[in-house]
Amino acid sequence: MAKNSLNDVCVIIAAKNAATTVAKSVRSALAQPEAAEVVVVDDGSDDATEAVARSMDDGTGRLTVARFKENRGPSAARNYALSITSSPILGVLDADDFLLPGRLQRLLSEDGWDLIADNVAFIDAEQSSTVEHEIRYFDPDPQLLDFISFIEGNISRRHARRAEIGFLKPLMRREFLQRHRLQYNETLRLGEDYDLYARALAAGARYKILRSCGYAAVVRGNSLSGSHRTIDLKRLYEADHAILAENTLPAEAAATLARHARHIRDRYELRRFLDIKNHEGLAQGLKYLLTHPSSIRPTISGVMSDKMEVFARKPSSAPTSLGGSGGIRYLLGE
Repeated sequence: MAKNSLNDVCVIIAAKNAATTVAKSVRSALAQPEAAEVVVVDDGSDDATEAVARSMDDGTGRLTVARFKENRGPSAARNYALSITSSPILGVLDADDFLLPGRLQRLLSEDGWDLIADNVAFIDAEQSSTVEHEIRYFDPDPQLLDFISFIEGNISRRHARRAEIGFLKPLMRREFLQRHRLQYNETLRLGEDYDLYARALAAGARYKILRSCGYAAVVRGNSLSGSHRTIDLKRLYEADHAILAENTLPAEAAATLARHARHIRDRYELRRFLDIKNHEGLAQGLKYLLTHPSSIRPTISGVMSDKMEVFARKPSSAPTSLGGSGGIRYLLGE
């Protein structure tokens, strides 16, 4: 399709075993007039994801569905979509999420950005058909997000809800990504979005955030994004070290990124201990700690923090899958 507008958007949907959810995702993307291209990449599904996605074709010629024979991960799927499209603006939509009406138009009405994102509403699956009428109105209150604030927003703090700014789903200008040779890191299956946005900010990206809400994230206890392998944590803190090695960052920015890397490494050390304990027994887990002294502090701290969190947790209006009473939780707060 020939492009004739600088505001044409390509919506990219990487999908793995999403036959029950991808229809709503595709439909919500095609409902956005600014979506010139909607690309679904079936990442080696063993269900009917590809067929369901194709069935959503609305006859406008905007929908493309591709399929990997084997699972390659969301980064590879998104990079492939980037390689076969040409829209000047790119957006990512997870296959179990959906866009709210008018989302792209509201984002595109802003200027002065290389990446731009709005608020995310976390909902239970049962709310997906009614949530459009329940979303709270927030003044847009546009603000630029700097590198340090972004990294700090992805570090957990005890007894405080993490901002999880890496979960935002910005639109991105293709020209900026190409100029700085940025694409998704295909070694990552956890935090691949965070890593791309961090590298974009390190390269000088203007990242604008609006508090208005246009993205609905459906929370399920068995979602792929809700689980990860221990090795994925290792690769994520290694990605932080790669950013430090490849960029000359100001001292405060470098220190903040190094702190995030330590935070992820501590989570890795805890998970590594738990893996050994669960598969080989407590004695082998303790033996691992004794032979890896640097693992002792994060492991003990992590175990105690997890136990204290259970007792400190208070009822909330968040989705039930997040331990709440079934309400809506907004990523950028109430």
